[in-house]
Order: sequence, then C-alpha cells, then structure tokens
Amino acid sequence: MDQDKKSGLFEEFPPVSTREWEEKILEDLKGADYEKKLVWNTVEGLKIKPYYRAEDLENLKHVKTLPDSFPYVRGNQAKHNHWYIRQDIDETDTSAANTIALRALERGAEAIGFNVQEISSQQQLAAMTQGIDSSQTPVHFMHGRNYTELMRHFLALNPKAGAKGSVNFDPLAYYLLYGKFYNSREDNFREAAELLAMGIEKVPSFRVIAVNAQHFHNAGANIVQELAFALAQGNEYLAALTAQGISVDQITPRMQFTISIGSNYFLEIGKLRAIKMLWAKIVEQYKPQNPESLKIHIHAETSGWNKSVYDPYVNMLRTTTEAMSAAIAGVDSLTVAPFDSTFKKADAFSMRIARNQQIILKNESYFSKVADPGAGSYYIENITDAIAGGVWKLFQQVEQMGGFVQAVASGFVADEIAKTCQKRDMEIAMRRQVFVGVNQYPNTQERMLEKMQPTARLSDLGGLRPYRGMQAFEALRLSVENHERKGMETPGVYLFTWGNLGMRKARATFATNFFGCAGYQIQEGPGVKTLEEGVASALQARPHIIVLCSSDEEYADMIPAVQSLRDQLPKAQIVVAGNPTEIMEALSQAGVQHYIHLRTNTLESLQRFNDLLGIA
Repeated sequence: MDQDKKSGLFEEFPPVSTREWEEKILEDLKGADYEKKLVWNTVEGLKIKPYYRAEDLENLKHVKTLPDSFPYVRGNQAKHNHWYIRQDIDETDTSAANTIALRALERGAEAIGFNVQEISSQQQLAAMTQGIDSSQTPVHFMHGRNYTELMRHFLALNPKAGAKGSVNFDPLAYYLLYGKFYNSREDNFREAAELLAMGIEKVPSFRVIAVNAQHFHNAGANIVQELAFALAQGNEYLAALTAQGISVDQITPRMQFTISIGSNYFLEIGKLRAIKMLWAKIVEQYKPQNPESLKIHIHAETSGWNKSVYDPYVNMLRTTTEAMSAAIAGVDSLTVAPFDSTFKKADAFSMRIARNQQIILKNESYFSKVADPGAGSYYIENITDAIAGGVWKLFQQVEQMGGFVQAVASGFVADEIAKTCQKRDMEIAMRRQVFVGVNQYPNTQERMLEKMQPTARLSDLGGLRPYRGMQAFEALRLSVENHERKGMETPGVYLFTWGNLGMRKARATFATNFFGCAGYQIQEGPGVKTLEEGVASALQARPHIIVLCSSDEEYADMIPAVQSLRDQLPKAQIVVAGNPTEIMEALSQAGVQHYIHLRTNTLESLQRFNDLLGIA
C-alpha cells in the first residue's frame, strides 16, 4: 500500500508518443485526406489541429506567466475572476429609464448602461441616475451627443472622486461608421484631452475614451480582423494623445474596449486572452511608469451578428455560451443582450432572463472564483497563440499604411471585412454554417411579422455596415408571411415518398428543413403501395411544389409518375430531393424542374421558388 501511494495514477501505462497517435489516426482514416478531414481551417485563416499535447505548450512563452502579471494574458486579477453584471437600458425617457435601472439593481445587476441621447441638462441626468450611488455601482453613458457637457453635469452631481463608470466617447468609431468625423479630427482629439483632464482631476476611476470593437464584429469581421482593427484604433488614440503631451499612464487607465463575444466558444476565449497580451505589448512601447497602465479594461457584450428573429428563444442558448466564454477569459464587465432585441424593445421578462444568465454563472456555477480557468489547456493556449500571431500580423499591416484612420479612409478596413462577409454569407446560404431555427430545423408554424417593432439600429451609415448573418433568410421568410397577410395562399409543399424506407425518410426530412426555411407549409404523403396511389394522393393535395423523396436508384421507376403529375398539375413545381446524375436527363424530360441536395445554395434556390410563386 505504501508503494501504491508513491506511484502516480497512470504510471503503469506506457506513454504514447505523438508519432504513434498520428500512425493510429492515419490507419483509422483509411486513406482519407488528414488535412480535409481533421484540420479545421477557420474563417480567420487559422489551422486548428484535431488535438494538442503537452509538447505543444513548450514554445509558448505566455504559458509560464501568472495572473495579474505581464503580459496579462492570464488576466488582471490574481485571486479571482470578478466581473460586473451590466444591464444596458435603451429607454431614453429619464423617469422610465431610472425605474428600469433601480429594478435591475434590486434583481442582481451590478452596473448600468444608460442611453443619454436625449440628455441635455443636469436636471435630466439627475432624474435618470436618481438613487444610484456611482461609487458603488458603475454608471455608463452611451449614445451621447456631447460627452464633455455630459461629464460636467455628471461631475456636478458626483463631486466625490469615487465615481465609477464610463462615457462612450469614441470619435474614431463615428468615423468608421459614418465615413467622417463628427467635428474634425483635431477637435475630436482636443475633446478627448479635455475629457481626460476632467477625469484625472475629478474621477480617476472613470473611463472617458472608448474603443468600440463590437462594430467590427457586428459588421461580420472575423476574430483576427476584429482584434487587429480594434488595437489599431486604440493605438491611434495613444499616438494622438501622447503627441499632445499627455502621458500614457494618464491615458490607458481611462480607456475601455468594448468587445462582442460570438458563439464560437473556445475561439472567443482565446480571442479575449490574445487581446490582453497584445495590448500590453503595444502600451509597453510608450514606456509607462505604472505597470497598471499595461492592463486592458474590457467590457464584453454578446454578439448581435448571430442573433435571429425566428425561433428567438434559441438566442438564449447563444448568449449563454457567449457569456461563458467572456467569463472564462476574464472580462471586467459584461452585457448579455435580451433574446428578443432583434425584433422589439426588450421587456421585463427578456431583461430578467439576460440578467439571470450572468447571475447563474457567478453565483451557481462559481465562474468568478477562479482566475484564468482556461490556463494550461493545450487547446486554449495554442488557440490564444495562433490568434495573437494572426492579429499582430494584420495590426502591423495597418500601422504600415499609416494607422487606423488611413486604413479606414483608404477603404482597406471595409474591404477586408467585406471579403470575410462574402465567405460567411456563402457558408450560411449553403447551410454549412447552421443557425438553428433559421437555415436549419425551422419551426414552420412560427409567424414573426406581426411581432416585429421598429428598432433604432445602425444602417446605411456611409461607412462600415452592421448586419446580422441571418437577415437574408429572414427577409425571404418574412416575404412569405407578408404574402399570407395580403390574403394569398401560403405555398404548399407535398412530399411524394416512395421506395426504400431509410432513403425516403432521410430525403423527406431534408426537404422539410429545406422548404421550411422559407416558411412553406409541408405535407408528407402517406405510405402507398403503388405509384398510382401516390400520384392520386399528390393530386388531391394540389400543392404548389411536389418533392420526390426516394433513393437515386428508384427515381427511374418514378418517371411515369412524374409525367402523370406534369400532365395533370402543369403549374406545380416538381422537385427531386437528391442528385441522381445518371438519370437526371430522363427525369428532366419527364417534367422534373429542380434538384435539391447538400450542394444546393439554399438561399438562392428558395429565392427562385418565391419568384416562381409570385411572392414579392
């Protein structure tokens, strides 16, 4: 027993080398291409291996560092992972916004974001923030028209130095979105210097310079682009403000990066860890005196790009994984967007759910108790390093162009993101990237057109264009709903199933998901003993679209049935589920007009069906 206590749990098993693992993998692949089958080529251009081992950590320098130490990849806190649960309030009416804020704080929120677009006086600001102690509860101001004036009002209401929070002053984001500066570049940076002076003197814990990296994410940028452009934007502020004689030690502690978190779970963890490391290395070049100046302050918010109008409760699942990524990676504050914010103003229920997602992570799952829980993970550490390498390369490219403003002015930023969007849009259209409830597994009974409310979202700005990845599919389906609302018949799809049970069921399921993405009404035909019975059943249904669901081998037997359907239902669109290339010519001559399969561009195909059926 003494001997057992001294030996390790797995010492009796011989070690397995990487070469042996690779040999076994190649054997199991049976000649299939290793790279195509097992290596994940991400949209960022990163190659993610199917597995990582301890030896993959040997050359990663950041692995040997501790939390709260340079380069801060492991976070800014040594003993815990605390973050503020922040709730952002879109309401502009001061009294209503204050009521929502106080209710949120009573129910677990720890920081509040206010929309101050309509605030023009100290009295209005006082009414909005009444009952909130900004020394205990960070208060953040968004969508302001004049942040310098707002800060004066805020300082008059909070004369003590302990106030915490931020103003979302980010003239470079305005330039990015609108293609111009609000005033002029020089005026904007003079205002930045003024805000810094006010903050340093009156509220040293208040952050007055923002870097809104979420705009890149929500315009469809990949992770490398998102971080590289955000770092270039942050560096532009450092260069401009230090040129005015302001020390970096006065600037970076008063900056806040807002970063969107997508649902690519591990990559998002690596993303946040990578930006901490790279920002520390950028700031290091400005020779700060205080090590605290090297730390990045991150406010995270859940992605807007990947949220859906249809099947909106799935958004709760998406934001849960996003919140987990943010918490594990270590952010300073986090906003979880309400699940219904894609199509209406959030209500008490959706705000409560968004709040409770974070409360559960903190108080039931204890995500706030451990500093950098992902540390030492072979996979996460290598992803962090791979992302950092790609980001640094693109960041240097932007700097060689003359910095962020020049890169935006030349169209480089928008063009690079547009290339990524093109790839992503094609992946969505082909259903290689799945969004449950929209381009796969739709609820065909769901109707959303009547539930939609106008929302004040950014669009057609003249610069970078935020959008959601699912918009095209949703527009397609909403047009079908609008067709219904005008009193016209919803397109009906009849599934003519025949032959091999496994194949006909599989193809009926495929066709149901395919046409369900447009909101068509699907009817699966009964099991029939003869093709004549099947034709009679299809004729009785009188559908707009008939889909043959069988095996490739048995489609030849269905040619007479196709001819009969074509003669008796000449207006119906006849579709084959599959790609039976050997008999396609014969099927087409008999009357088949369309073929749908895994290589079909679902979006384009459904748009064509809408056109054929007269749906505007």
